[in-house]
Amino acid sequence: MAPVSSARPADAPRWGAVQARARLSADVLIVEDKESLRRMLRLALEHAGHHVLEAGDQAEAEAVITSQRPAVVISDLRLPIGDGFGVLRAAKEADPDLAVIVMTAFGGIEDAVRAMREGALDFLAKPVDPEHLLMRVDRALEQRRLAAENLLLREELAHRRGAPDVVGEHPALREVMQTVQRAAGAETTVLIEGESGTGKELVARAVHAWSARAQGPFVAINCAAIPETLLETELFGHERGAFTGAVGRKPGKFEVAHHGTLFLDEIGDLPLPLQAKVLRAIEHKQFERVGGNLPVRVDVRIVAATNANLRGAVAARRFREDLYFRLSVFPIEVPPLRERASDIPVLAQHFLERFCRDQKKRRLSLSPGALEALQAYPWPGNVRELQNCLERAVILAEGDTIHATQLQLTATLPAIGAGGPVTAPTDPWDAIDLSGSFAAATRRVLAEVERRKLAEALAASAGDRARAGAILELPPRFLAAKLREHKLD
Repeated sequence: MAPVSSARPADAPRWGAVQARARLSADVLIVEDKESLRRMLRLALEHAGHHVLEAGDQAEAEAVITSQRPAVVISDLRLPIGDGFGVLRAAKEADPDLAVIVMTAFGGIEDAVRAMREGALDFLAKPVDPEHLLMRVDRALEQRRLAAENLLLREELAHRRGAPDVVGEHPALREVMQTVQRAAGAETTVLIEGESGTGKELVARAVHAWSARAQGPFVAINCAAIPETLLETELFGHERGAFTGAVGRKPGKFEVAHHGTLFLDEIGDLPLPLQAKVLRAIEHKQFERVGGNLPVRVDVRIVAATNANLRGAVAARRFREDLYFRLSVFPIEVPPLRERASDIPVLAQHFLERFCRDQKKRRLSLSPGALEALQAYPWPGNVRELQNCLERAVILAEGDTIHATQLQLTATLPAIGAGGPVTAPTDPWDAIDLSGSFAAATRRVLAEVERRKLAEALAASAGDRARAGAILELPPRFLAAKLREHKLD
């Protein structure tokens, strides 16, 4: 380690060896009325890479805890106004998982034991040894990180089982992952666009995993899956008594994602009344819980995803323009599976191996006809549909080989191989993908109608946009936006 600069203050302690062991940095609040001791503790913590907040009494400490959300509180038990027990109660009221370390003079061990019974994590005897101080802070941060990680893993395992990996070598997918790496290095918001089932959440998780926030939580919420009446509480939490049944304070997803990434899936389905509050939370990094009137500050990186046409929703005034521009600072578009069909064999093999392992079946293979059928199918449900298809085929398989008939594909194209051709539908609506929710199917059909109508007008006007706009009765700027949206420009 390089020698300490001689320019440091004369009373700055030499804590180089201790600093090397501090693996996690965080906001640490020191509550101590003696300026000299507070300065010594601050120097020790800052040399170890922590950001230090200070308070001289209980009232100041409560204000800092509420506004700054420290990760660790170090408080003397004896204070001129209030005491360390009041600080401890305020810390636990703000965040039950907030680590509190109490300091006590020689002879105050009984008070320290009482504080630990009331929820303090640890105690330090005065005079405080800087090395012991940093060891206690490191232990508090590691314990907090492990507790949060364990909670998130338990929650995610319940609904993430069977999620597809990012598998494939198609140039379009490689370009997406290169974009993800560039986005991960920034702190800006990211908007991931793509059809349902393309793996947008996996892309969001990659942004988080490759970012400086990788050690923090990744918290996901599907804005379309939660009733509008409950969504505000899920996002921002609520105070005790905020409504019937609110028997205690509940943190929302914004709070749980503090120092990490919040993934807002299906952001296009966020109700208009909530869009303004989400925008304020993103821009100001603070919000109020439902039923509360005190601001809660958070440090969260937002990644959003949508399978909807957000620009069209903005034009139709279903989505706030300011929120759209705030989210789409760094857009990433995930290609549908039909546009990277060369990845289907490797994806199919990946899913086969995984489902055989999960279902404790012997290794299965695809017949040539089954593989051809997979590559001929248009996959309107994208990778998710392919995954479900292979899982079903593994369950149905009786021998060592999966044949085309066991895939149970309903393609509108003739299937190849075992089982013979599939009869083309006689009803033209059978050729239209109406899967998913009512809103998703409507958006998909409307987008296809728009694209076909625009292409038809351009063909009829020999590419003259002014004539095409007259045919469609659209103003020039709106026509130009629609052409860009459907990649017809």
